[in-house]
Amino acid sequence: MYPEFIPVKEAFKIIENIKTEPKKERITLEKANSRVLTEDITVLVDVPAFDRAAMDGYAIRAEDISKASETEPVHLKVVYEIGAGSVYPSTLKKGEAVRIATGAPMPQGSDAVVMHEHMKLSGDVIEIDTPLNAKKDVALQGEDLKKGETILKKGQFLGPHHVALIASSGHKTVEVIKKPEVAVITTGSELVEPSKNLKPGKSINSNKYALKGLVEEAMAVPHLTSCPDNMETLLGKLEYAAENYDAIITTGGTAISRGDLVVDAVNTLGEVLIHGVSTKPGKPVGFGVINRKPVFMVSGYPVAAAVQYDSFVRSYILRMQNIHKKFQLTECTAGKDIKSSKKKQNVIRANFNEDEGVVYPLKTKAGINKSIVLSNCYIIVEEGVGNIKKGEKCKIIKYSSLKVC
Repeated sequence: MYPEFIPVKEAFKIIENIKTEPKKERITLEKANSRVLTEDITVLVDVPAFDRAAMDGYAIRAEDISKASETEPVHLKVVYEIGAGSVYPSTLKKGEAVRIATGAPMPQGSDAVVMHEHMKLSGDVIEIDTPLNAKKDVALQGEDLKKGETILKKGQFLGPHHVALIASSGHKTVEVIKKPEVAVITTGSELVEPSKNLKPGKSINSNKYALKGLVEEAMAVPHLTSCPDNMETLLGKLEYAAENYDAIITTGGTAISRGDLVVDAVNTLGEVLIHGVSTKPGKPVGFGVINRKPVFMVSGYPVAAAVQYDSFVRSYILRMQNIHKKFQLTECTAGKDIKSSKKKQNVIRANFNEDEGVVYPLKTKAGINKSIVLSNCYIIVEEGVGNIKKGEKCKIIKYSSLKVC
């Protein structure tokens, strides 16, 4: 019906072949940070919109002080004072100056700004002993942004400064890729909400909270639901999710050694393309399609679920938003012997010491959930490599590098 224990690289190819068409939406700039443009941004207004002072000082006519010197300083009369947002109501005449604040419009007739420290003030007269070139300390109209020019291209991932640039260019809204809506279905009759009074056989549903945060970390919107081990109920939840959301993540019900509720349900409604990958932890990971929507089936075991998400799901959700991030492998030295199965890709929780350039694998059991918090990276040992001895080179992915922003 479907292959078992396929190589990791083959699994990547199968998953990547399932394409999704990004949706678009127009949003206000307040919501635009960490989004991806679907349109070019063209400047609507010159920035600055007028010649303005680039420094605090006095607006003058450069020609008035062209012959100024220490022995023959030039004296100009201060006739007005303007701040940012104000304008000089007249035209600056020969021998006049206007006190001006940074950002204020240059008075008509003026073409330079003399800074406070380059002149002397006596009453309403300034004394200048050094010539200035025209346009000195003046920000010219359109020198930052020119009306009509294209400043950002579609496909640009927006950070705070990109959003500020869009605002400066005169736009109030922007068209971006819509955040994917991701259904997260945690399965298992044993799962309950957090409590200090657990009944025998029950387990706290921690995957619900982990996957919510992980999906949000990939800039998508999670929709959470839990499901008991009941095929009819599960089929209903999967069918609803495939009709209403862009992708589905399930936890539990993927074990290859017995009847697999989730895998069978996905195969009933759609098609299972992967069930079992040569990776440790998390070899029972599955992938399928229902109603043309991707379905990621990860383990119920929290550590395995986290590793499977980082290995197979995170990059896919980012690609749904046209974010093609390559997770950076860093080469470093093993601080201890690293045990690794040669037949599988091993993903090992570890701590990387930046100063030493050395990584130390955690000595812990697979089911110790706190190991994710106690570590700061994964050691990635590819299939066919096997054990790595202390002092040998190995490759890691820092948890911090998994995040887009």
